[in-house]
Amino acid sequence: MSSAKIKKIIPCKKKQLIQMVLDIEKYPEFVPWCMEGKIYEKNESDDLVTFNGDLKVGKSILNETFSSHVSYLKDKDKIIVTNLDGPLKHLKNEWIFKEVNNATQLEFFIDFELKNPILNSIMKKSFEIGLNKIAKSFEERAIKLYK
Repeated sequence: MSSAKIKKIIPCKKKQLIQMVLDIEKYPEFVPWCMEGKIYEKNESDDLVTFNGDLKVGKSILNETFSSHVSYLKDKDKIIVTNLDGPLKHLKNEWIFKEVNNATQLEFFIDFELKNPILNSIMKKSFEIGLNKIAKSFEERAIKLYK
């Protein structure tokens, strides 16, 4: 399994960043290697937003679709993502948002394992570089949209 945790201050309001993270259909506009994002079965109540989503990632004909269940716990300012289908054997992903001095502290945690053991070992070696590039893309997008 591969896992990592990132903590960053993003220069935008908490609500803005949460909405940006939940809007996976816009990910192809700014997330590296993301080719397509789709949302299915969205439900919203006073304290919870849930949906199933697909992210198609890769380059050209080398791509995979990851299907996930997303829960946004409004009272905890937390998004939890779990695997439904695709190349992942296991996925636990959490986003925690805290407003700090007119900006947002973002804590991002991911733990995953690919079904294919060969790809899994390759992914472990380049995982941190890719994760940092993706984290930077969210920060740059927030600055572009909200600063």
